[in-house]
Amino acid sequence: MLTVRYERLGLQPGDRLLDLGCGFGRHAFEAARRGARVVAVDYADTELKEVRNTFGAMADAGEVDPASCLGAVQGDATRLPFADETFDRIIASEVLEHIPADEAAIGELARVLRPGGTIAVTVPAYLPERICWSLSDEYHAPFVTGGHVRIYREWALRAKLRAAALAPGFAHHAHALHSPYWWVRCAVGPADDDHPAVRTYRTFLEWDIVSAPSLTRWADRVLNPLLGKSLVVYASKPR
Repeated sequence: MLTVRYERLGLQPGDRLLDLGCGFGRHAFEAARRGARVVAVDYADTELKEVRNTFGAMADAGEVDPASCLGAVQGDATRLPFADETFDRIIASEVLEHIPADEAAIGELARVLRPGGTIAVTVPAYLPERICWSLSDEYHAPFVTGGHVRIYREWALRAKLRAAALAPGFAHHAHALHSPYWWVRCAVGPADDDHPAVRTYRTFLEWDIVSAPSLTRWADRVLNPLLGKSLVVYASKPR
């Protein structure tokens, strides 16, 4: 399940790409399939081990060039261990909302992006996220460790990107069908993975991701502008 549109990011074969907050690597793997040379960074070493293992399996299966993974690195977004202007493209997906010093993290992303390079930043969209916060305190900080620390409006995210000398441009929303899933989870308790309503909706989403029927794809596109769970903003670094 991809949130970023790679054609909007401008990804080209051979580009050096940073996937910040890579999680289990969904965006990193797709970038490698498209010929990028990928560095995956996350704060959680457990997830990075899975990323390394999956990259190895993909290389063994011939899905990606073995040289496409330049590294899976544990790191702090506010102090990235890379030289200035290292990357052609950057993806920072669903990570800034977890970082108290988000402006420092955005400044680091701008620092390691080359002039003329592009970045895609995704955060939870305002309306679906506001509903989650209203339904459950256990969903967000300070009530849960590692929870979301803020809710972004698009204009505010754009302002923070501009403050880091980036030029924000196109934006879109994604994953409208996932918003009700999180509302259900928040209503019954975010930690209750076994609640029947949660299990039922999760089964539907898994079926939808695998099968991608035309009806749900159409519904997702129609609902995304209002109910899309993620907001994606693309920005460039002026030459």
